[in-house]
Amino acid sequence: MINADQRYSNVAISGLEHVDAPIVLTSDEIDAQLTETLDRLHTPPGLLESLAGITERRLWEEGVQPSDAAAMAAEKVIESSGVNPDDIGIIINTSVCRDYIEPSTASIVHGKLGLSRTCLNFDLGNACLGFLNGMAVVGAMIERGEITHGLVVDGEGSRFAIEQTIARLQQPTATAEMYREQFATLTLGSGGAAMIVSAGHATDSPHRFLGGLSRAATEHYGLCVGQPDEMRTDTRRLLMAGLDVAKETWQEAYTSFDLKDEDVDLYVIHQISQVHTQMVGDLLGLDHDKVPRIFPKFGNTGPASIPMVLSNQLEANAVNPGDRVILMGMGSGINASAYEIIW
Repeated sequence: MINADQRYSNVAISGLEHVDAPIVLTSDEIDAQLTETLDRLHTPPGLLESLAGITERRLWEEGVQPSDAAAMAAEKVIESSGVNPDDIGIIINTSVCRDYIEPSTASIVHGKLGLSRTCLNFDLGNACLGFLNGMAVVGAMIERGEITHGLVVDGEGSRFAIEQTIARLQQPTATAEMYREQFATLTLGSGGAAMIVSAGHATDSPHRFLGGLSRAATEHYGLCVGQPDEMRTDTRRLLMAGLDVAKETWQEAYTSFDLKDEDVDLYVIHQISQVHTQMVGDLLGLDHDKVPRIFPKFGNTGPASIPMVLSNQLEANAVNPGDRVILMGMGSGINASAYEIIW
């Protein structure tokens, strides 16, 4: 049984890698494509940058599938971790984006990597919290002694959703309400991430994954509804409801983890926007200097966001041995999670 509150004593992170999509799409370029609509709606350009704080986001080339991004990140982490692919007991794909309705994207990544026939594989979807949930599932399996190594992957591609949204908003029938509802879609970015979670006794990694907790406020499930070509968001109500459940989750995490702000070296928060990050930090009393931000250059990459932030910090040598790292996120639905790593 998997519980909302999980603490582990024998789980470590053997490796973490990310991949960046190569094509940069700036917010100015999006505004330029919407000039006629913004003029007609008497809406000033520049809101993506001034309000959301996003100057650009990344796109994959035409034809790149979510499984391709996930597999690229997975190949990197298998190589850098030194874990034998034959020893991986499960692969969980956590992306919002999917190659197809079926088969699962996890099965496609499994096939591309050539993992063993005994390696479980399935998709786990929970909006922007999918990667954290995947870590929790693998951690619980390791703690129970079911597997030794598990692979969590994510591949996100925002090209189709952004292009379809721009085309829709360019129509003369586009209204101010449509622009507000679909504004969040224009903040989306692309990327990939992969993590190997292992039994502590089976790896030399000192990076302990201690588990965490999750809380649900699913009465708000209708505030953000997404399809492959369109996402409609009640941005203000989603933000307010998300902050409420985040505060509840964080207060319980403080008690459960025996935490004070001065004990935490790094907060890895799901990257949505400037407003969201600032308000979360203020509400929870976090030291903003401990909250790295990648959304200005990468936008909102969904469940890939948290592992991408941490991976970027590792590349920058900004995480030291023994650092206490808290992973926190909210996902439409609404759910919130907080997990702890001792690096």
